[in-house]
Amino acid sequence: MVRLNSVKTRGLQIDRFDRESLYVTSVAQFYPLQRRVIFYKLHRLFGMDSYNSPTTKPIFRASQVIWYILALFEVVLILRFFLKLLGANPVASFTNFIYNISSPLVAPFQAVFSVSSIEKNIFEWTTLLAMFIYWISAVGIMQLLFMSKTVSTPEAAQMLEQEEV
Repeated sequence: MVRLNSVKTRGLQIDRFDRESLYVTSVAQFYPLQRRVIFYKLHRLFGMDSYNSPTTKPIFRASQVIWYILALFEVVLILRFFLKLLGANPVASFTNFIYNISSPLVAPFQAVFSVSSIEKNIFEWTTLLAMFIYWISAVGIMQLLFMSKTVSTPEAAQMLEQEEV
């Protein structure tokens, strides 16, 4: 059994402690706000928060990779959009390169909208749609990643209280 000697938590007894949960006796005598402060201090004292979780770093790295891939897709697609809009020569090597790289990214959306064109200038709605869909997909994947993050009990309680308000 561990005893804490701080002013706010004097006399608080911890029955059992592990990485996932904390079993405390004699906490009922405190008001809810005091309980929240006590649990926050205990979690900080014993290192039980998401900042020290072994899953935090891999989630951070995965989020970096996802945003990097999204940025590459978006840059290629925006280049394609403006090259088509400004009527760039498709025989030019750079233009041809951008069109070849971006074709697989735009292919699933080709039949959604018709192409609007004035002479050589083409306003490609499908490229804008592809950019939007890839962005929404990246945001959804990021939300799934952050849902798998380890959350301590005080963090979860605080987030739930914020959602209720």
